[in-house]
Amino acid sequence: MSASEIGQQLINVLSLGSTYALLALGLALVFGVMGLVNFAYGELVTITGYTMYLMTINGVPWGLAVVCGITFATIASLLMERLAFRPLRNASFLTLLFASFALSVILQNVFRATVSPRTKGIRGPGLLIESLQIGPLTISWMSIVTIVVGAAALILLTLFMRGSLAGISMRAAAENFSVARLMGIKANRVIALAFVISGLLAGVAGVLWVSRSGSVSPAMGFVPILKAFIATVIGGLGSLPGAVLGGFVLAAAEIFFIVVLPTSVQPFSDPFALLLVIAILYFKPNGLLAPVAERV
Repeated sequence: MSASEIGQQLINVLSLGSTYALLALGLALVFGVMGLVNFAYGELVTITGYTMYLMTINGVPWGLAVVCGITFATIASLLMERLAFRPLRNASFLTLLFASFALSVILQNVFRATVSPRTKGIRGPGLLIESLQIGPLTISWMSIVTIVVGAAALILLTLFMRGSLAGISMRAAAENFSVARLMGIKANRVIALAFVISGLLAGVAGVLWVSRSGSVSPAMGFVPILKAFIATVIGGLGSLPGAVLGGFVLAAAEIFFIVVLPTSVQPFSDPFALLLVIAILYFKPNGLLAPVAERV
């Protein structure tokens, strides 16, 4: 493989990995402070997509549709916490898990009943399908936007978590929730904030996902939540840096197998990537950056 081909695939890894990292970070954030794997998280991506679809077909400019899609995903995430998960705060892990599955199914059926059971196309700006030639590299504007937006979101979240009182409270809760509460950190406030940030990240990732796929459907959230879950497991459940690392590792594995596998076998690139994930977990069963703190 030539240097230009390696550079091309590296850009693909950065682009895909940025989306996976945002998704995984939102999932890991809620798990870190609440011990909940929210399998309704993918429906936040779907909410973003349907908001953008409904607004664009009614003539709303793309930029405003993007802002509204992210806003609706954030509000929906907060409502999930308040209406579905807060009443089950002291329930067992399995109860919370089944509740998130049930919420996912309910939302999918709401989408089918209120919008359409069929896949709907959504057109983004024409610029996103164009490419930029930089030497031997051909880079799509979609990849550039994804990398820039993903990097900006990760940097802003890092600054927030390290430089604000709310962020430090969330980090303390993620390290040891019981000790954080004894030190005066309010559980409801921290958990609600985690869901807000999780929804915001899902909204941003949803915009990138929909812009790349060009379509929305009631069950479209399944693949994003699957990718996010795999990435968080690779990095270590509850580890925020691990979630980011896991997103890029998963993207690198997928791109690698797409490149090296013969054309006839390429439809099976995802299973090969999962085999690599299993190999990683065989040697690092708790993930690459597994947290060691106790959680309640």
